[in-house]
Amino acid sequence: MATTASCPACAKSTVRDEELKKKLLNRLRRIEGQVRGIEAMIENDAYCNDVLVQSAAVNAAINAFNKELLACHIRGCVKRDLLAGKDEVVDELVATMQKLMK
Repeated sequence: MATTASCPACAKSTVRDEELKKKLLNRLRRIEGQVRGIEAMIENDAYCNDVLVQSAAVNAAINAFNKELLACHIRGCVKRDLLAGKDEVVDELVATMQKLMK
């Protein structure tokens, strides 16, 4: 059964199937664990280079998460809105991609 995810500050929401939701949440939980590991490294005075390597790994994991979510967004939300004649979704997508590419 699909669920609806929404942000209290947003007027839009996205229905995701349970398998996709589980996959995305698992990725985020792994990232959260990596960030906690970095926090522990700082608390334990780990060598700067080792912390930087772990930080780079977190960045790569976030990028992978963003790529997956972006692909789902294009295949789902953007496609749906374009088929419904809501061309403004293209401007929204361009703005989002510009933010991701900073």
